[in-house]
Amino acid sequence: MTFNPLLPRREFLERSALAVAAIALGPATRRLSVAEPGRFATRPHKPSKEVAPGEHVLFEEGGRRSILFVPASYDAKRPAPFALALHGATQSGDWMLRGSRAAAEAHGVILLSPSSTGPTWDALHRGYAEDFSRIDKLLNETFDRCSIDPAKLAIVGFSDGATYALSAGLMNGDLFTHIIAHSPGFIIPGRPHGRPKVFVSHGRQDPILPIDRCGRVVVAQLQRAGYDPRFDEFDGGHVASPEMRDTAMRWFIG
Repeated sequence: MTFNPLLPRREFLERSALAVAAIALGPATRRLSVAEPGRFATRPHKPSKEVAPGEHVLFEEGGRRSILFVPASYDAKRPAPFALALHGATQSGDWMLRGSRAAAEAHGVILLSPSSTGPTWDALHRGYAEDFSRIDKLLNETFDRCSIDPAKLAIVGFSDGATYALSAGLMNGDLFTHIIAHSPGFIIPGRPHGRPKVFVSHGRQDPILPIDRCGRVVVAQLQRAGYDPRFDEFDGGHVASPEMRDTAMRWFIG
């Protein structure tokens, strides 16, 4: 399913629901292939550099920043949990970090918050391309700097970023142990790997991505495929509140 910017969102959602139904979510047996679209090549490794707590801009283009956040509690001698945080359409890495920083700081989670090259992420309208390649490089830079716990790697997203997080997270479940999707639209078809845990939240009054055609459809599809997602419905619109982000982060940390 590809996104046509001229296609009304309602029709896009109807078509994407059909695409979701066609996703093969069974267990994968193929070995990692960096040539396979949507597959990250990098993996956590022993860092070769030192990093101080705080914000570190890893990339900037046209004022859009990709930021690494290291919590004050970070100690290189103790591998820390890590989350890749993906913003929604028209937003940025700075926007996502502002909403996620408090929860990451409170729970000692290293956070990578990249910016998409365009108004939204590549795979939502043209396949895994420059955004995906850049994220792979940023992940490698993060692993070069930070001591990461490979048993605690999450991919997190809001709105379009949640769609991307779900889709890339399922395809890279041998890298990410947890997926957190706040108000997702759908799942982009792809071959899954591994068996990550999944958290989904969605507002019952969401006017942008209606829960009946988005969040509930996504969760039902995951359940039919044998996943056991946590689904937090709430009274509210198209939002991921600080409280919900904290709840999701606590779930991730376990």
